[in-house]
Amino acid sequence: MPRATATPSAGVTPSAGAEDGRAEKGAGRGAAAAHGVGRGRRVDVYRFDRPGMLSPAVAGFPDLVYVPNSDSGTVSVIDPKTYRIVRHFRVGKRPQHVVPSWDLKTLWVNNNEGNTLTPIDPATGEPGAPIAVDDPYNLYFSPDGTTALVMAERLNRLDFRDPRTFGLRHSMDMPCRGINHADFTVDGNTMLASCEFSGHLVAIDLAARKVRERVVLPHHSMPQDVKLSPDGTTFYVADMAKGGVWLVDAGRFEVERFVRTGAGAHGLYVSRDSRELYVSNRGAGSVSVVSFAKRKPVDTWRIPGGGSPDMGGVSADGRRLWLAGRYHGVVYVFDTVKGRLIRTVPVDAGPHGLAVYPQPGRHSLGHTGVFR
Repeated sequence: MPRATATPSAGVTPSAGAEDGRAEKGAGRGAAAAHGVGRGRRVDVYRFDRPGMLSPAVAGFPDLVYVPNSDSGTVSVIDPKTYRIVRHFRVGKRPQHVVPSWDLKTLWVNNNEGNTLTPIDPATGEPGAPIAVDDPYNLYFSPDGTTALVMAERLNRLDFRDPRTFGLRHSMDMPCRGINHADFTVDGNTMLASCEFSGHLVAIDLAARKVRERVVLPHHSMPQDVKLSPDGTTFYVADMAKGGVWLVDAGRFEVERFVRTGAGAHGLYVSRDSRELYVSNRGAGSVSVVSFAKRKPVDTWRIPGGGSPDMGGVSADGRRLWLAGRYHGVVYVFDTVKGRLIRTVPVDAGPHGLAVYPQPGRHSLGHTGVFR
């Protein structure tokens, strides 16, 4: 249904009723101001992601949706205007995510069981020769573009690599299990990553290559996607087991509160006006719309008959949300204005981290499209 959107606030006040997540203190702990964010200063980290703000680097790229089908070892390429598959090709074993490069010029298919990255030329939609990389479950880039960060989930490692050749520079063993999703503080110095299988979050100092903080979430937590709030003060962390999102202070790395959305909360996507966060609830077959200003859900979009909405992205104009149907072999398309499902597109088995491309932004920080 149509709904009114709230105006974002300039800052966030920590909740006095935060649940029992706790931080294990490490070196360099500081307040939010140390990360380039003042509580009274208006910041919008997504200000370059507005409709029409396409980089010259993506000029001429056709609008396409790239769907990695994990169980089939393929990629389906969809024309978003006709909803038809226009290309289909094999890649390595168990492709998990399609990730835009920091310079926006290449898409990388993460074949984590095949131990390769397959490049796609977004000018043509065609794949290139794969590059050998250990366990690339997911891929991020440091905000300054100097480092590729490979989330080697199976190996419990964060690998620092050259962002173009993917040559290994440094491997960092994690003090937790199943590192897979992340986002960055406003200053770009610290990455907050989720460890799905041990229920932890780790704040990693990228320059020092060490863990600054480890946040222990409540028992039986399974943290998934991570997204920084537009004002830079709060990380939102989806929790698939708890069915909602944790709000974590971006300066102190302490849990502020838990917000329930729906069973299997998984993917997080910011609206083009920076007012709302779309949360895919894989177990509930729904999408929750969370207001950044109110810090709570303001709407729910349900898939008739149920479904398994997973990872995806927002269209360049902000009017469509594309999500993979992980266990249903389809892609879901939601109208973000009317707040409802408008299309399902059949693909191969196990669709996962699809990328809608191109999108606005100056550069990509990775995953299925985190742009600044």
